[in-house]
Amino acid sequence: MIPASDTRARLPLFALLAANAVSMLGNVFALIAIPWYVLETTGSASQAGLTGFAAALPFIIAGVFGGALVDRFGFRRMSVVSDIISSVAVAAIPLMAVTVGLEFWQLLVLVFIGGLLDTPGTTARMSLLPDLTERAGMKLERVNAIEQLIQRASYLLGAPVAGLIIAGAGVDAALWIDAASFLVSAALIVVCIPASMARQHEERPASGGYRNDLRVGFDFIRRDSLILCLVIQVSLMNFIDAMIGLIIPVYAVEVYGSAASLGLMLAAHGAGAVVTTLLFAAVGHRVPRRNLYIASFVLAGVPLISLAFMPVLALTLAALVVRGFGAGPLNPILMTVNQERVPPELRGRVFGVITSIAWLAIPIGRLLAGYLVEWAGLPLAIGGVAVIYILAALSMFRVSALREMDVRVGAAARAGTVSA
Repeated sequence: MIPASDTRARLPLFALLAANAVSMLGNVFALIAIPWYVLETTGSASQAGLTGFAAALPFIIAGVFGGALVDRFGFRRMSVVSDIISSVAVAAIPLMAVTVGLEFWQLLVLVFIGGLLDTPGTTARMSLLPDLTERAGMKLERVNAIEQLIQRASYLLGAPVAGLIIAGAGVDAALWIDAASFLVSAALIVVCIPASMARQHEERPASGGYRNDLRVGFDFIRRDSLILCLVIQVSLMNFIDAMIGLIIPVYAVEVYGSAASLGLMLAAHGAGAVVTTLLFAAVGHRVPRRNLYIASFVLAGVPLISLAFMPVLALTLAALVVRGFGAGPLNPILMTVNQERVPPELRGRVFGVITSIAWLAIPIGRLLAGYLVEWAGLPLAIGGVAVIYILAALSMFRVSALREMDVRVGAAARAGTVSA
């Protein structure tokens, strides 16, 4: 039985994790509903790719310019404001669909607006995580693994449910659930994370102007060779993953022909990731990060080769489970390294810039993937992207900067980095 004092100390952390869980579950519904809506109404893979482009582009813009706002307005306040505005934008999609009608260009605008504040909100919650973890007396690797486990479980549980809801109640129902999830997330932050805990960040003085705030984030990344290397690598892998993420819904439509199949495919990937994320939560703080990081990327790429042969659904699901095994440890490793090396007063700016750069190639990848499928055909598209993914992962063994991943950086070292 956990003592009452420990429960009180951990309540803000648990509330933050719960807010992320609710928000991610809603996003899984939107992830399936919006591409399915486009494919169902237009039958065009290129327009589905254009929708993916519109969804990813605001993450880049908001990451660069929103990180400074996170540091200025405070982690808690920015998280709540972001959730409320995102809820309104998402709710407008089904509302217009059932009232005045929804044109394709209007859908693109609403998708763009819905994602515009999502990055500052995510950055704010990620910035709160190290402080709440320290208050709770828990290891950062373990909490990051739990946070990622929540995201993976959202795919595992949310994806098949979303597919069934779309098949039974329609796309609008899934989007209403997404809009409601943002409001629940905001309520958890307001009720369970006291303003006094966030005041130390919210009352920080401005650092010499908004433009200077932006420059500080870029300068920190440029000076830290490991973070700079990780940002470049993750951007490349995100570009390839974005292509895969667009090809998978098209694959489900053309090969298996149902939203339920797409839900099962996403759930299979999530199930594999849940297993290895749990393992990382248990022993991740004892494992060499570099070797696990590279091996995970390789394992995430190899099973994709089998999809080029258009196997039956059961074999595709098995391949995606194995791919999920590789995906599980990646984000906890990256989050822990960033949180260890970035001091609290720079988290909003640095995390915002990292997110925006990492997302920079995603809209391009989604856009190109739609045209690649139409030009090369589905088997060649998925097979070619899989080969590129594996080669990119293997090349990481030759990057010397990644050896710094195995150096654990404490709070004192972070403060020294900023002084230097």
